[in-house]
Amino acid sequence: MRRALVQADLAGERGEVPVGAVVLDPVGEVIGVGGNEREASCDVCAHAEIVAMRRAVQVLGDGWRLPGCTLVVSLEPCVMCAGAITAARIERVVFGAFDPKAGAVASLFDLLRDPRLLHRVEVTSGIMATEAERRLKDFFAARR
Repeated sequence: MRRALVQADLAGERGEVPVGAVVLDPVGEVIGVGGNEREASCDVCAHAEIVAMRRAVQVLGDGWRLPGCTLVVSLEPCVMCAGAITAARIERVVFGAFDPKAGAVASLFDLLRDPRLLHRVEVTSGIMATEAERRLKDFFAARR
């Protein structure tokens, strides 16, 4: 989670919402990192999770799936990211802060563990949540 928070800090310094993500391969090696890039790329899909997963599949060089991998992200994934996580066959998601307005892993929905889906994801939540929440609160307070 500390590496994801570093990515969140870097995103915040670029004027992006401070969310960071890291993808670990099945043996725990970092294969993808990312922070939000929506503003810089003018890409609505450039959430930290998507950026990190795109980089991870490039490193693996074996298609678009990430079986056995873990995604660590500072903020609970949204619906779009949860869909991408299941499509990529990520095995485990670890997130920090809950997102009561858009969270699709625990807060509003529980998409990653929905038994109707072909692939379900192990979820660990609330890891270093206070640190992740502080970054978001500080970022938005500075813009008001």
